[in-house]
Amino acid sequence: MAVQRFFDEMYSDAASRQVRPHYDHFDQWLREQPSELIAAKRAESDLIFRRVGITFAVYGEEAGTERLIPFDIIPRIIPAAEWKTMEAGLRQRVTALNMFLHDIYHEQKIIKAGVIPPEQILRNGQFRAEMQGIDVPQQIYAHIAGVDVVRAGAGEYYVLEDNLRVPSGVSYMLEDRKMMMRLFPELFAKHRIAPVAHYPDMLLENLRSCAPQGISDPTVVVMTPGMYNSAYFEHAFLAQQMGVELVEGQDLFVDKGYVFMRTTRGPQRVDVIYRRVDDDFLDPLAFRPDSSLGVPGLLSVYRAGNVTLANAIGTGVADDKSTYCFVPDMIKFYLDEDPIISNVPTYQCRKESDLSYVLANLKDLVVKEIHNAGGYGMLVGPASTTAEIEDFRAKIKANPGNYIAQPTLALSACPTFVEAGIAPRHIDLRPFVLSGKNVSMCPGGLTRVALREGSLVVNSSQGGGTKDTWVLES
Repeated sequence: MAVQRFFDEMYSDAASRQVRPHYDHFDQWLREQPSELIAAKRAESDLIFRRVGITFAVYGEEAGTERLIPFDIIPRIIPAAEWKTMEAGLRQRVTALNMFLHDIYHEQKIIKAGVIPPEQILRNGQFRAEMQGIDVPQQIYAHIAGVDVVRAGAGEYYVLEDNLRVPSGVSYMLEDRKMMMRLFPELFAKHRIAPVAHYPDMLLENLRSCAPQGISDPTVVVMTPGMYNSAYFEHAFLAQQMGVELVEGQDLFVDKGYVFMRTTRGPQRVDVIYRRVDDDFLDPLAFRPDSSLGVPGLLSVYRAGNVTLANAIGTGVADDKSTYCFVPDMIKFYLDEDPIISNVPTYQCRKESDLSYVLANLKDLVVKEIHNAGGYGMLVGPASTTAEIEDFRAKIKANPGNYIAQPTLALSACPTFVEAGIAPRHIDLRPFVLSGKNVSMCPGGLTRVALREGSLVVNSSQGGGTKDTWVLES
């Protein structure tokens, strides 16, 4: 029998089916359910998700291709004590990242102290010189952060990456919970599960708290690139749940130093824009002149302090995969604390010694493009062919600074329904951290699951699915 080399979330001993204490009630319930009932409930969830329109547009495929994101009914359960530690670590991390963003666009103390090389910031493709000297409300840049957390080894948690530009996925967290409560209400009577349905209220309160100075009743909108964006469902969902308008760039205009929204009752001033549009497309007068998604003059209003953008322009320099390596240093520099949750050891291919190691060990490493997301532009060495590895080797040699590499972690696994029955599949977790007057988050987050056997790539764009995430209150 093969030795299990990953941490199993549900079983302390998978061979003997020894269940971890926090899964006891769920395991007992699952063993009592007829297989026909479970199959019917799974089919029902697929039907409901498709009717509601919970799909994910996939780039690079035929135009208009949309997939149903597979949903698995076996939840990922996190004990209260574990969540408390993770929550503290995420608060610490996002606080330091916001301090870093303020610093690099103002005094640049961390560069002057020699903690981070100047080229790491100033030559970074996501650094926006236009943001230098701009004072944003409460010095908050990353109002919404999606921090990807994985579990490896004997069960230690690690931060895999920070998503600070336009992090997505929270709508699936909310819809997964609604689905579980609809399909299996009896489970929620057996467990004290922390609620997540209040997230839209938390988000709206957070956005309103970051309005420009002097605005007591701010108008908030969600700005989307439009219906062809892969996360459009989420944009529309969050606007509807918060009770605010969903707008595109063409719905907004700048006049006399303010942003206005076109309405049937005439122009209405907008104070806070939760933008799901990338920096380059926000203002054709300041960034890409060919952008039809943005608002001409938006940056000038922003610089004047007359509108809040969430997240702020220029946050991408902090979720760059090469900047990730320095987050523990940021925590020490700004907070004088040790990180509560560690980084995954990371090799920076722009360093000659790291590059040599990476090129010699590609078959054992995960290599990522520093600006890419969604599981694109990466190599998972152990799962790649010799030809794929050699092709990637050529890409790294051509532009070493564009890549980082990490050990291939044996991500923790959670039992998951697959065609052959219930089997372990690797998972990660994306908690959503809100920064405003306070740093807050919903208990849990989005658990993503790699549905292919042995796969470590959980992204929806790469065939991954999702699970409901339960944080137990006691």
